[in-house]
Amino acid sequence: MGGGGHSLEIVKKLTTGRLICIDQDQNAHKAAREKLKEYLDKITFVHDNFGNIENILNQLEIEKIDGMLLDIGVSSHQLDEAERGFSYQHDAPLDMRMDMTKPFSAYEIVNEYNEDELNRIIFSYGEERWARRIAQFIVKERQDKPIETTGELVDVIKKAVPKGARKDGPHPAKRTFQAIRIEVNGELEVLQRAIDDVSHRLNPGGRLCIITFHSLEDRIVKEAFRKQENPCICPPQFPVCVCGRKQTGRVITRKPIIASEEELAANPRARSAKLRVLEGVEK
Repeated sequence: MGGGGHSLEIVKKLTTGRLICIDQDQNAHKAAREKLKEYLDKITFVHDNFGNIENILNQLEIEKIDGMLLDIGVSSHQLDEAERGFSYQHDAPLDMRMDMTKPFSAYEIVNEYNEDELNRIIFSYGEERWARRIAQFIVKERQDKPIETTGELVDVIKKAVPKGARKDGPHPAKRTFQAIRIEVNGELEVLQRAIDDVSHRLNPGGRLCIITFHSLEDRIVKEAFRKQENPCICPPQFPVCVCGRKQTGRVITRKPIIASEEELAANPRARSAKLRVLEGVEK
């Protein structure tokens, strides 16, 4: 749900049915309830992670759905709340929890993970070429005292990334912050689980729409959608399918939909957004 922007446009168009707004961030619920106050009779708010969609739908006694929109990753309102520690542009406590009731935060990762573990997540989730060096500098820095704020972490990253590499491309801390955030919130595992669960709950013709913001997420969505459309695991030399796996969806977007120049002018944060759509089929 995030701040409720997409939800508002969806609920405006509802003539029948109901909008289920899911978010694990309590601050998002406060902001969205205000934005959506004129339509509360058509909305059910759920404080949970979308990865638990199976349980959520069961508890609401909803067997099938006509559509679901997943807007993945950190939301604009989370980035704008400097004290949450998502942004490398503001100095704040190392946190990055989307669900503030959870005990595990960025502080534990930065100060307790060993060098190999830090290298693994920064390289895998941030696709950062200087991952090993950044991990080494973090471990060295925290020997004197814990790294407690985003500003301190940014300083360490800037020391680790060679000056020449800092001249071009995004902010030197961008990829590392992304990686730590994904690890804190288990985002990639949640995404994969949600796609598998939602595909079985879509009505024929229903749509699962997913907006991602970096290549790791987009690859997961692309591959998961492909498997929903063609789940067969038989060797290619088999003349007919014997594995018995049935198609659960049809890919609508062979290439992802991206923001127009007009949208980018109004919302620069949409620059890396990619939308992919899967349609439910008869099962």
